[in-house]
Amino acid sequence: MKIICIGRNYATHIEELENEKPESPIIFLKPDSAILPRKNPFFIPPFSNEVHYEVEVLVKINKVGKHIAAKFAHKYYDEIGLGIDFTARDVQAKCKEKGLPWEKAKAFDGSAVVGEFYAKENFDLENLQFQLIKNKEIVQDGNTNAMLWKIDELIAYISQYFTLKKGDIIYTGTPAGVGKVSENDVLIGKLDGKEAFNIKVK
Repeated sequence: MKIICIGRNYATHIEELENEKPESPIIFLKPDSAILPRKNPFFIPPFSNEVHYEVEVLVKINKVGKHIAAKFAHKYYDEIGLGIDFTARDVQAKCKEKGLPWEKAKAFDGSAVVGEFYAKENFDLENLQFQLIKNKEIVQDGNTNAMLWKIDELIAYISQYFTLKKGDIIYTGTPAGVGKVSENDVLIGKLDGKEAFNIKVK
């Protein structure tokens, strides 16, 4: 399986990082080794002093697809979830300055939190509320209605470049409110009020 991530899919997040609004979805990948094992804490890597949380709605692909039309994209997933794209922001900044790839900052071991998955039929995917709570304080509060590209549009776009396979996970972008994690932080993700994950930082 592979993890396909979308960058800059919420205007508020683009603004807070002072990035340019893209003309098409920005795609980057994480290896399966990036997935944080269930019930494990997240360990801040020694090569970064500024790891940021980015909460994102996840989509799990249920069958093989290539060159998928947006109108048929809904047939390629049954479940959605919530996760965190941990980002070594200081490492990313250095890579961006030199025009280098972001993998060291985005794809390191443990950088992908994958929470519980739920049947998509139980949610309004066009108006789905999600939150990240850090030490009992809401730090990110997003809604899929603010996505620049909706889930089905993302699947159609991604499938023009990569064959999607059963078990692949798509991270659909993060809203505003990203910030640094510190030792002993507790991060809880909620999807439409349901607790999708609970992570301790070491």
